[in-house]
Amino acid sequence: MAAVLPSLDELPRQNASQVKNRWGDVVRQVQKSGSVAVTNHSTVEMVLLTAATYNQLVEDAQALKAREQSVLDELARRFDERLGVLQQPGAAGRAADLFAAKGRLGRRPKAGDSF
Repeated sequence: MAAVLPSLDELPRQNASQVKNRWGDVVRQVQKSGSVAVTNHSTVEMVLLTAATYNQLVEDAQALKAREQSVLDELARRFDERLGVLQQPGAAGRAADLFAAKGRLGRRPKAGDSF
């Protein structure tokens, strides 16, 4: 299940001095809201997350990577299959015949099994 996280603009904010001086309050706020944006001169420098949220992000990233690898493996398999056809004996001659035909058919096409 993908972690649903708010955008940076929607996060509660704490400046770096507050984080340093009132760590306990910041931890409670992170546990309550799930994450807190830490600012330095009004610019978000980092986001503090709960350990559960971090673990969910790691799992989501790993699942995405596995899915991408699966898609790449399937594409590589299909490519190798097609390349194998092109490397068969006589494939170059068939390709040359196809280009020489210039779109003309050698015989009349059939319109299905019952034709």
